[in-house]
Amino acid sequence: MLYRVEGIVIRSTDYGEGNKIVTLLTETHGKQGLVIRGARKPKSRYGALAQLFTYGEYSYYKSGSLGTLNSGEVIEPFRELREGLDGPAYASYAAELTDKAVGDEDAGSFLFRQLKACLSGLAQGKDPAVLMRVYEMKIVGAAGYLPALDECANCGRTEGEFRFSPALGGALCPLCRHRDPSALELDEAVWKLLRLFVGLDLARLGNIALKESSKRQLQLAMRRWMDAHLGLNLKSRHFLDQLERHGELLGRAPETGVRESRPFDNPDDVG
Repeated sequence: MLYRVEGIVIRSTDYGEGNKIVTLLTETHGKQGLVIRGARKPKSRYGALAQLFTYGEYSYYKSGSLGTLNSGEVIEPFRELREGLDGPAYASYAAELTDKAVGDEDAGSFLFRQLKACLSGLAQGKDPAVLMRVYEMKIVGAAGYLPALDECANCGRTEGEFRFSPALGGALCPLCRHRDPSALELDEAVWKLLRLFVGLDLARLGNIALKESSKRQLQLAMRRWMDAHLGLNLKSRHFLDQLERHGELLGRAPETGVRESRPFDNPDDVG
């Protein structure tokens, strides 16, 4: 049977002599694996369709678990995300996270649009420290592991200064925080951002700037949450951590940093 989909390449591996197998996140058919014959050959007409991060239209035949490309066309190559160090590092993390954390049955059109917006934001120079945290929230939502942020995950209390407990499901009120001594103490602005990220469409995210302390708290909260509930060992994350530590030592901002940033102390200030 012949299918035609729009998809983004989230994994690409060599297969046989001159071929590649790619995994697409599609808008209409979840995740799809395709064999692209001859993609590794220098003059291949479909080589670009097998490159990581490519957004394109794919026509393929499928009778088993893998499809075979019949024809296709690149819509957006995202070349910027294959240049330098930072662009490929952050884009690879988003792609591998999508590939490993989300099952075929959970990869719907909304997640496809969020990944496309994430890659577009990276290519446009938006702050990756913000883009990644929002996209991570979309991933845990698609996987069915959103944290409780508006009420205590243990007793349901909605008032008090919460702490963040990945082990117990999210927010812990003052009366329940003893149940997890390792729960994180987060600034109120960070709590507001986490709640905002749950419902925020990445396509609406403008160029924004966060305090470095807020970025660190957001990263720590999301990393601990994903470690507790997804348990993934991602090569791209290890590389990204090394790159970010190296950048801190050099005192530089990421190459894909904000072009025209503005203060983001108020979480309602998005657009």
